[in-house]
Amino acid sequence: QVHLVESGGGLVQPGGSLRLSCAASGSIFRVYAMGWYRQAPGKQRELVALITSLGSTNYADPVKGRFTISRDNATNTVYLQMNSLKPEDTAVYYCNAGLSTVTGTLRNYWGQGTQVTVSS
Repeated sequence: QVHLVESGGGLVQPGGSLRLSCAASGSIFRVYAMGWYRQAPGKQRELVALITSLGSTNYADPVKGRFTISRDNATNTVYLQMNSLKPEDTAVYYCNAGLSTVTGTLRNYWGQGTQVTVSS
């Protein structure tokens, strides 16, 4: 089995910062792209940022220049540093990883989600 465990969400004032972490564990053979998505109430889940196994990154326009995605391949962990947070960043943030298992399964896995609330 594979598990993605997120941490780092919470309540922050506008202009503040948070750092999310997501660690993949279990019967993992190789981790490919990892990313963060978010879903606000009444809205569809949307991509926030992606990072490949070689470190190439891609960001959604609303977060460019404010959020930074990074990863530690040794621990299969992906991070999202969020600066200059705005109320519209309020959402449940989900970690995603494309990976193969030791049994040969290749698919996307999701974390359980972590709430980020930006409010004064």
